[in-house]
Amino acid sequence: MGSLSSTVSTPSIASTALTSASSSDPTARIPVIFDTDPGIDDALALALLASHPRFDLLAVTAVFGNAAVDITARNARGLCALFQSDVPVAVGAAGPLLDSRRRDGAAHVHGDDGIGGLSGQLPAPQRALDPRPAHVLICDMVNARPGEITLVAVGPFTNLALALRHDPGIAGKVKQVVVMGGAFGLKGHSGNVSPVAEANIMADPEAADQVFTAPWPVIIVGLDVTQEVIMREADLARLQGRGQGAGDLLWQATRHYQQFYDARDGIGGIYAHDASAAAILLVPEAFTLRDGPVRVVLDGIATGQTIQDWRQEHRGDTPWNGQPVQRVCVAVDAPRVLALFDAIY
Repeated sequence: MGSLSSTVSTPSIASTALTSASSSDPTARIPVIFDTDPGIDDALALALLASHPRFDLLAVTAVFGNAAVDITARNARGLCALFQSDVPVAVGAAGPLLDSRRRDGAAHVHGDDGIGGLSGQLPAPQRALDPRPAHVLICDMVNARPGEITLVAVGPFTNLALALRHDPGIAGKVKQVVVMGGAFGLKGHSGNVSPVAEANIMADPEAADQVFTAPWPVIIVGLDVTQEVIMREADLARLQGRGQGAGDLLWQATRHYQQFYDARDGIGGIYAHDASAAAILLVPEAFTLRDGPVRVVLDGIATGQTIQDWRQEHRGDTPWNGQPVQRVCVAVDAPRVLALFDAIY
């Protein structure tokens, strides 16, 4: 993998920015389905999606990951109520495509309830669960509005893989897919659950590989940039008093999350992992992207590693040949992303 400096010096990378991520009209609303496993950083991303005037949040689909899917679905409904977003919430996959891939959740990071012990303080949901499985809801909504909807996925990608299996035709009808996941080794950011694997990918590597090799446009917002976007304690403290109690709960929940990252990395705050996947739709110019097919390692000690053939110099048959070109974030203007949180509520 080349260095970041060699990456961004390539004109086709530095100049293309994110032409497909936002409308030519900078005020146009962005229809989004949010696939998530709340999760404290998921909650911050949902706050941005629910409160920023540019977003048209259509639905939330829950998946296993930071906690069991019944917990993440309950959190998703409570968070929608907290953020006063009356949208459908559907329950998705309870585990990976292959049962042998099942792993423990992330209670040590997000708490047993996924929200730092504060799920009991979430308001009662405003509507019943949508009766459709998450992948069916995704297909139904995409088919109803072809070419319009962006899928933002910040948990394991199982729901997206199941949607592709259920109706492969949606790949040609989704406007784009933005995922938080993966790590490509830039600026020293490698895996967070193994030396090379990021948690969302490792949770269901088969699903991730299927999502990256499907014929739809994917933007991958991985640890290479999300760990450059650090919300310091002072940034988080400014959430207090905002959003009719929403900001207060987010501040309290991030106390648990910050404790983990302070102990592990000493950053005095948290990484804005999932929020960065929403932010790229609002400030695409803050991100630099690199083009090339992406595959996921499915066996051996490097299982879960994400590898992009961005040079595309190889001859002969390789796992990347014939695969769609996807876009990987390789650099970020962190202050531009963080400034978005001063504008919500």
